[in-house]
Amino acid sequence: MEQIAPDIYVETGYRAVNVGVIVTDEGLIAVDVPPFPADARRWRLRLAQLSPSRLLFVINTDGHRDRVMGDHWFDAPVIAHETVGDKLRGYNGAFPQAFIDALTARDPEAAGDLEHVRVVAPEVTFTRRLMLHLGGRIVVLMHMPGPTPGSIWVACPAEAVLFTGASIVTGTHPNLTEAETKPWLESLVELRRDRFRARVVVPGRGPVTDKAASEPISAYLRQMRTRIRALIQAGRPRSETSSLVSEFLPLFPISEETRDRTQRRLKTGLDRVYEEIKAEIARGQKTKKDETRAAG
Repeated sequence: MEQIAPDIYVETGYRAVNVGVIVTDEGLIAVDVPPFPADARRWRLRLAQLSPSRLLFVINTDGHRDRVMGDHWFDAPVIAHETVGDKLRGYNGAFPQAFIDALTARDPEAAGDLEHVRVVAPEVTFTRRLMLHLGGRIVVLMHMPGPTPGSIWVACPAEAVLFTGASIVTGTHPNLTEAETKPWLESLVELRRDRFRARVVVPGRGPVTDKAASEPISAYLRQMRTRIRALIQAGRPRSETSSLVSEFLPLFPISEETRDRTQRRLKTGLDRVYEEIKAEIARGQKTKKDETRAAG
């Protein structure tokens, strides 16, 4: 556990996600929690050692399985964006078996525990912005779509600390399986402007960093959009995004253990961006036709 500001701590050593905790006079606020049972138990113990105060809330920075399946292991109400709430309530209390299987494949010893994981629907949701005033602290939650439709950032303005969730990852490929790259890029541009007083940036994965860590992600997304737009304009089908996997795979380090999973996830992300760009082009063409009709 690393202290990054007075009473703000981060753990970057767990699998799948970085997690953090904000200590207030009233209790603790967790920012994401580990999805794997053994890691969740360790994190609960660390929180108990850190402070005897109760856990007030768990904040989910998006609705991806790696960020929401761990809620089951923590006895606290969850805060998330409204789209995450709608998504989780749609599971009717049980996660899809594919979610369980995916985590079990990465941690076979957790199979028994994972079979018992249940959905914890958020008790508090919001649309654009939520401000918490708790125990002498101000914590601001902001909807910043991009990696997922329900992605949020968590800011501690007085301490100049910002948790970006999956909007920024360091030393690993970003997950594009639910991405909307245009608003994602816009969010990263906003981060680099003076609007965000963020001396310390906690990424979704990787070491604690600063605003400069947003630049490699922006470059990656811009390059992908450019390459896929060229495919579409050349009339190539979505299946040909597979030709881009070898181009993007070396842009972030990967281990042999994760190579196959990363390749599959990258192909899914490329397909997702292909459909996004295709829709953008179609909207642009429709707008031009409408303008031509209006002018005529």
